[in-house]
This record gives sequence, structure tokens and C-alpha cells, in this order.
Amino acid sequence: MKFIAEIDIMPHKELLDPQGKTVVNNLKHLDLEGIHDVRIGKHVTMQLEAASEADARAKVETACQKLLANPIMEHFHFTLLEQ
Repeated sequence: MKFIAEIDIMPHKELLDPQGKTVVNNLKHLDLEGIHDVRIGKHVTMQLEAASEADARAKVETACQKLLANPIMEHFHFTLLEQ
């Protein structure tokens, strides 16, 4: 079976997001007022093959935990779609 995983990786809310802070500070220069917080993360699209949805979920979970996300600084969430 073929699957597509859409993975979002974001910094933990407790941690400072310097990229997001820079964006918020510079939005004022574009005359965009009222934006108080921006968090910047990563979006990963992964195509994979697996015997079942459970197997596909396990593969994506392992990839996120061991390679794609830094568990000390980031958390992740993913959706899985069968092709």
C-alpha cells in the first residue's frame, strides 16, 4: 500500500522562536498591525509504502522521532493518507 504523510514539526511553545520573533518585529514595517505571535516550523511531505496503515504510521513515527524532529526542542504531528 502507498501512503503520503504530511508532517508538521514545530518548536515547543515554552521555547523562544527567534525566526518567529523576527517576523513579528518586521511585519510592522509592512504596515501589518495586530499580529502578536508567529511560530515558524517545518512541513515535510513523505511518500512511503507499507503493508498496512499501522505499519505506515510506525514508520513515520520512527522517522520523526529519530531523524526529522529534535524531541528536546520540537514536537511533531502528522496525517497519513492512503494513495
